[in-house]
Amino acid sequence: MHIKELDLTDLDELQKVSKETFYDTFAAQNTEQNMQEYLAKSYRLEKLSTELENKNSFFYFVLSDKNEVMGYLKLNVNDAQSENDFENALEIERIYIRKSFQKQGLGKILYNIATTKATQLGKNRIWLGAWEFNQNAKAFYQHLGFEFVGSHTFNMGDDPQTDLTMVKEI
Repeated sequence: MHIKELDLTDLDELQKVSKETFYDTFAAQNTEQNMQEYLAKSYRLEKLSTELENKNSFFYFVLSDKNEVMGYLKLNVNDAQSENDFENALEIERIYIRKSFQKQGLGKILYNIATTKATQLGKNRIWLGAWEFNQNAKAFYQHLGFEFVGSHTFNMGDDPQTDLTMVKEI
């Protein structure tokens, strides 16, 4: 396995993997209409392209020995962060692993990339939002030492949902 930092040449594959992993993670708990609306809005090629070109956002694929994308990571710092609540922080906006590669330690590998990037950039904390009903994500981050510090609303189509904000000092 190896890690690849993404650029615009990876745009189509990023869109494909983003839609697939988000759908697989959340479709069972949401309406099909809300899922499709969210996927169409959040993973448009134009939006992903802008995110990839942002100097304060960083995307990574974890690839198999056969160069198959197993999962991906999106990090944000400074003005790219989705919220302005945390000074001198790095945001983990997305860690998603494809279904067939889950439970193999890939989330921890991607988390370690986030920690390394935060240290390289002189950040002293990492934060993220986890959906209140995503028990796997909450347990994973708690195991890594993250603590709940608040919440914010995440709109899934016409359904306002609660993301729990979690922080870890590094």
